[in-house]
Amino acid sequence: MDIRRRNNVTLTGPVDAPAVVLAHGFGCDQNMWRLIVPALAERYRVVLFDYVGSGGSDLSAWSEERYSSLHGYARDVADVCEALDLEQAVFVGHSVSAMVGVLAARAVPERIGALVMVTPSPCYIDDDGYRGGFTAEDIGELLASLESNYLGWSSVMAPVIMGNPDRPELGEELTNSFCATDPDIARVFARTTFLTDSRDDLKAVTVPTLVLECAQDVIAPREVGAYVHATIPSSRLVTLDATGHCPQLSAPEATVREILDFLESRP
Repeated sequence: MDIRRRNNVTLTGPVDAPAVVLAHGFGCDQNMWRLIVPALAERYRVVLFDYVGSGGSDLSAWSEERYSSLHGYARDVADVCEALDLEQAVFVGHSVSAMVGVLAARAVPERIGALVMVTPSPCYIDDDGYRGGFTAEDIGELLASLESNYLGWSSVMAPVIMGNPDRPELGEELTNSFCATDPDIARVFARTTFLTDSRDDLKAVTVPTLVLECAQDVIAPREVGAYVHATIPSSRLVTLDATGHCPQLSAPEATVREILDFLESRP
């Protein structure tokens, strides 16, 4: 199978430069990174792709069995890295993709040498001594609403996830991205995203890691960023002066500045 075609792989930046792999979150595609790609591509080989079931990927390659687990998405990452013969690439994962990156780095450690987690959450549901931001009932209602009326859910939730109500065009963009996703595929990805508990997986991370959180984020509150940072000994936590869950769109300059600083501080 042609992995580049399957995952709609796009390459930009100097051919011989170190590789940076950008991975989108739920309901999105590689277009979510467009505002930070130019700055990264000046010095790095930037790898963009869509998970199977998203964006311009080959939808015929999707299966509910594979993508009902984050390991299926991690396999996509490993496949892309292997197809491009990447070594010690930096994996930048947004939202749920931050946890996908953790699994991929463990699966193919020779391919991924560092992680950048953009607004990560290892578990969205509150637990004893842990605040994920939602109760189990909250998540149950969210998923029930999504499954009964995906387009309606998207139009309501996308602006909430994006934040920045004073910039409605951002919420509209995320709404359009959500609505472009097949509802049946979105249902599976949503359940995988919101019901997976990846907290134990964080303990196995040994590569240098940057954790980027926003000052205000209803999806991944500050307590989550603090938890991720405390659980990964090799991590650096940066709080962006930004609102919402998608700083690569709402605060691209600050986001890329911190990513570049992390990349250039590595040995």
